[in-house]
Amino acid sequence: MSIYDTLNKEQQEAVFYTDGPLLILAGAGTGKTRVLTHRISYLIDQKGVNPWNILAITFTNKAAAEMRERVDNLVGIGSESVWVSTFHSTCVRLLRRHIDRLGYDNNFTIYDTDDQKTLIKDVCKLLDIDTKVLKERTILSTISSAKNEMISPKEFEINSYGDYGKQKIAKIYVEYERQMKANNALDFDDLLVKAVELLQTQQDVLENYQERFKYIMVDEYQDTNNVQFKFVSLLAGKYKNLCVVGDDDQSIYKFRGADIKNILNFENEFQDTKVIKLEQNYRSTQSILDAANAVIKNNHGRKEKSLWTENGEGEKIRLRQFDSGYDEAEFIARDIRNNIQNGSTYNDHAILYRTNAQSRLFEEYFVSSNIPYKIVGGVNFYARREIKDLLSYLKTIDNGKDDLKCTKARNWTDNNQSCAGICT
Repeated sequence: MSIYDTLNKEQQEAVFYTDGPLLILAGAGTGKTRVLTHRISYLIDQKGVNPWNILAITFTNKAAAEMRERVDNLVGIGSESVWVSTFHSTCVRLLRRHIDRLGYDNNFTIYDTDDQKTLIKDVCKLLDIDTKVLKERTILSTISSAKNEMISPKEFEINSYGDYGKQKIAKIYVEYERQMKANNALDFDDLLVKAVELLQTQQDVLENYQERFKYIMVDEYQDTNNVQFKFVSLLAGKYKNLCVVGDDDQSIYKFRGADIKNILNFENEFQDTKVIKLEQNYRSTQSILDAANAVIKNNHGRKEKSLWTENGEGEKIRLRQFDSGYDEAEFIARDIRNNIQNGSTYNDHAILYRTNAQSRLFEEYFVSSNIPYKIVGGVNFYARREIKDLLSYLKTIDNGKDDLKCTKARNWTDNNQSCAGICT
């Protein structure tokens, strides 16, 4: 049996459609990564495409590593020639070879956020601007937004006319860019901006990479910003074999510059676009999907789709409203205890919350209820450095002679466990 026989009808259609622009609207849990990796395999095995001519772009290093592993397993020999990387990694590889065309040395430095803050402080000091009034974070955010829209310092300066606050930032932006260039340095936004500038101004470089990447695939397309859209459009400008995968219902990164119009208007930007919807969900039961569909259908400015599954109806969703976070945490702790008494295990339970600050109340009730827990992707409230210091001070006030308990607390927190049981 062929590996493509394991795909459903819509997934097969997305894999087999290889020529021309393709928009895959993939709902949550519909196997979009599987489609992308099988599509790469199909291009190489069945269409005879050289792996060298394929570019797959994802948003995070973790997603890129996962796709890289899947491609290697599916394709085997030759898979290493397929470019699988993030937007920033792709741009870095281009710039390391050609940025000298833009007046930089190829051994440029990439500034992280701390480096940027240090430079902004120096610039503000030079321009006699008080960073206690105009915060570095605000300045960097404004400059980043400008770069995402590909607005140069000169353009920003012109656009800021009549706005005193923006005029200050405009001056900082101009000097910031001047010093970055003098330092032969780029920030993360520059990696994209300079790559686009390179392709726009150096025709031979553009033609070289258009020939190199005849087939381009982009994951999580709903989260692309304007400069990322421009970068992909330039690379795909000749052959137009551009496949983008995304879900407009999952676009949540507007605060980072993501532009939902990139996916909503894809058919307008690329003529003769084929649109395929992946609506069969493999993760959830139908009850969960019905609830999600009922909520999301009320949104305006979205592409219609309705998720369904063969996993069965499943249990009904329970909904509870609470007056406070304390009531919520108490109910959940009590609910977990009841489930444990009825034969469940602690590993059967998971709590999803929106911000890290919300974990504290749950942790308090879990500690008092003797419920073991583990924070995933974050730090236990009681293991945070400032909380550990405060608890140590409080224990010293309570009993200055007791050094043993402080040591135990430090050992517990070093092992990423809650020290509340010891400290209290």
